[in-house]
Amino acid sequence: MKQFNSSSITSFWMLLLFILPAMVFSQEKSSVSGQVFDENGQSAPGVNIVIQDVSLAVSTDADGGYTFFNLSRGTYIILVTNIGYKSTQKSVTLKDGENIKIDFHLEAESQSLKEVVVTGSSNPRSKLESSIAITTLGAKAIENRAPISTADLLQTIPGFVVETSGGEVGNNLFARGIPSAGAYEYVQIQEDGLPVFEDGALQFANADNWYRLDETVSKMEAVRGGSASIFASNAPGGIVNFISKTGQNEFQGRAKLTVGDYGLFRTDLNLGGALVKDKLFFNVGGFYRADDGIRKTGFTANKGGQVKMNLTYKFDDGGYLRLNYKKLDDRNTFYLPIPLKSNNGKVEGVAGFDPNYGTLTSANFSHLSVPQYGGGTFKADLEDGVHPVVDAIGAEFKKKIADKVTLKNAFRNTKIDLNYNAIYSSGGPWTQDGYATDVQNLAPANTGDLSYTYVDNNTALNPNALIMRADHWYIHKQMENFANNLSFNFDLKPVNLTVGYYYSNWKSNQYWNWSNYLVDVTDNPRLVNVNNTASGIAHTWNGIERITWLERDAQTKGKLNDFYVDAEIQATDNLTFNAGLRYDKNVYSGYRDNARFGAENLGVLDNNTADDAVTTIQGNPYTYWRYDVSELSYTAAGNYKFNENMASYIRYSHGFRSPIEESFYDNANDLSKLENTFVNQLEFGYKYANSFLSVNANLFHMNLKNVAFTDILADGSSENKFADVNNLGLEVETNVRYSIARLNFNFTLQNPEYDNFTGQNADGSTFNFNGNTARRIPKFFCVIRPEVDITKRLSGYVQYSYFDKKYTNQDNKQVLPAFKEVGAGLSYTVNNLRFAVDGTNLFNEIGLTEGNPRQSTSDTDVFLARPILGRAFRFSVAINF
Repeated sequence: MKQFNSSSITSFWMLLLFILPAMVFSQEKSSVSGQVFDENGQSAPGVNIVIQDVSLAVSTDADGGYTFFNLSRGTYIILVTNIGYKSTQKSVTLKDGENIKIDFHLEAESQSLKEVVVTGSSNPRSKLESSIAITTLGAKAIENRAPISTADLLQTIPGFVVETSGGEVGNNLFARGIPSAGAYEYVQIQEDGLPVFEDGALQFANADNWYRLDETVSKMEAVRGGSASIFASNAPGGIVNFISKTGQNEFQGRAKLTVGDYGLFRTDLNLGGALVKDKLFFNVGGFYRADDGIRKTGFTANKGGQVKMNLTYKFDDGGYLRLNYKKLDDRNTFYLPIPLKSNNGKVEGVAGFDPNYGTLTSANFSHLSVPQYGGGTFKADLEDGVHPVVDAIGAEFKKKIADKVTLKNAFRNTKIDLNYNAIYSSGGPWTQDGYATDVQNLAPANTGDLSYTYVDNNTALNPNALIMRADHWYIHKQMENFANNLSFNFDLKPVNLTVGYYYSNWKSNQYWNWSNYLVDVTDNPRLVNVNNTASGIAHTWNGIERITWLERDAQTKGKLNDFYVDAEIQATDNLTFNAGLRYDKNVYSGYRDNARFGAENLGVLDNNTADDAVTTIQGNPYTYWRYDVSELSYTAAGNYKFNENMASYIRYSHGFRSPIEESFYDNANDLSKLENTFVNQLEFGYKYANSFLSVNANLFHMNLKNVAFTDILADGSSENKFADVNNLGLEVETNVRYSIARLNFNFTLQNPEYDNFTGQNADGSTFNFNGNTARRIPKFFCVIRPEVDITKRLSGYVQYSYFDKKYTNQDNKQVLPAFKEVGAGLSYTVNNLRFAVDGTNLFNEIGLTEGNPRQSTSDTDVFLARPILGRAFRFSVAINF
């Protein structure tokens, strides 16, 4: 018999609580419905439609349709807004029981400030009236940008430095100059207003591991700073919210096929319609994809897909009950730093290693099998890559429970099983003599005692061939998260007040087992054996230099009880104030092993050093820890609307980020070393739009206290350092439209510097990084994207991205040069078909996004860094039906 755990029972009762009100409150009244069309006469999905003065808002469905139910007799003003189009409105007078149809035709403009946004706000508001820095992209704009990954799409957001060189998953986002070990440490990635997982910066569990873009996405809204700390925990840098499509009265579908020059085959499908007209709607979609990867591994690098579905019941007063489910089962190769060299400041590839398409990840050593301390064998499959299996089920309920009060509740229960396999560069490259002296500690006169042979055919390496360590890092994470957000909205004109309670509990169990290979430095690396011919001692076993040199067993849990209040005050027709508070009462707990690092000799290999320094967790007691967080976040802002085309705002916010998972592991024996990271921001915003030009500019100052640096180093230890950061920056996003041409230009100019960053290194030396530029953060970066309608059906674009130089580490000694990337594409639309070809990194730029944060050593002029992916082309055809 199937057993139900506590999360399943909780989910059942939450669903029951949502369904019961639907049986009680349903009733019939007048309605207004219709369809919205763009300038070409095509249906326009995702358009915002608001009935003014009664706080009712909907978005058009996939067929451009909309409906307002349960309207009383009277005259209403219906306002229609959408990004890239002029706002339009119509007046309608309703009689009792009357159902009227009104269609709208949009006229294109640069960018509308009247578009309604829901992220980072307790009540839907237009951009013009919002005192936050927010970027939005609808389904059409997302498709036009043809992102290869979620991170690739986020590069369109000013203020966000996004590294996309890891492939489809495992990428990094740095918000407004906040340095971190990577992942999404200060920004929460949401799906329909709830986090895809509560903490997006767990070790080897970046938030984009759990999220994929497909045809089910209706819109993306991204808030930078501002009110993010009020509406999400541990997210002072911002919120990125992906909003899903829901059903509509008319059955609509969209199918898409994409192929690429790197073995890509991808199918996308989305279907939506009504089970009961005007009442019960469904949407279901997903994708399947397989490809060889832009960097060539010798095996299928990416394979899998997802299914998403939702079911919506609409109440007559505009409220709804929505059930949703997602299943993701996908595996992806994660790319890491590769060997490169510098030629008078210009980055080039190493002989035999293609910098655009090469990788240390190789089919030549995809299956690991090593003996273990205490007996048995550990096995791992590199071809499984980063392989999450995600099951997420949830619901949303919104209902007007009194004349001035609206109740909204949303929950999601998520379970994740992650197998993580990747090749990390952790030592070298070395010349063969350098390896003998630096690693095996031989005297220079005895370096000839070592022989180097390939494992697969036992032939000798070329004496000039370089060698290096390539570690197989295996991590297994079992994760669970239940999140619930309950809020009450009070329409107390001129004050709109929201009071909410957010609860979340999550758990992450993880096991690590890392071994390192010795390989030659080529882009199809092969395993190398090393033997000392003088002593008869081997230093590798089947190409493995160190068996299980790192093992870890740990758990981290979080329980969040957060209360928040947000008030919007309409002081005058033009002046709006906003104030918000959030009180976090959170508890983090867990355990960690007390591994004997490199202390065990397996004793199973005769005359071989590969098993001499095994790390084991067996037989060791665990250290249990608990960390309590009680913090108040707050924000206040004022927005002044000069006219219907221009507004400005000022905002101050104070938020925080709790210590991350690696900090808890490193300091489990003494948590007094840890502090929350505090983020104080002052922002000035300016917004202007007309039919030709739109400008969104944000000047910000950030002060960060106690930022943690926790990169895992080559020896398995963590940096475990803390510092302050100050940053003054300017974000600008502009859109220009004239006749058949459009131009998008956004840039960020900033100066993030360390403060209070002095101390002592592990070797006893001291450091002083005060005034240095924060690592991996460029001071300037921009995206320029011109688009043109060549004919009525044929459109084209070019996208130019530029990233200024940055630094690998805090000492600012290793410079990552400035680089540019150019992409372009064409699309042709005829009837309900869209054909497109898109190319990325057309000039095969070797743009470095990071060095090697594991600080490996080398006795050559070769260094390790991670460049962007090489040139790739994709062709797609989509049909609407």
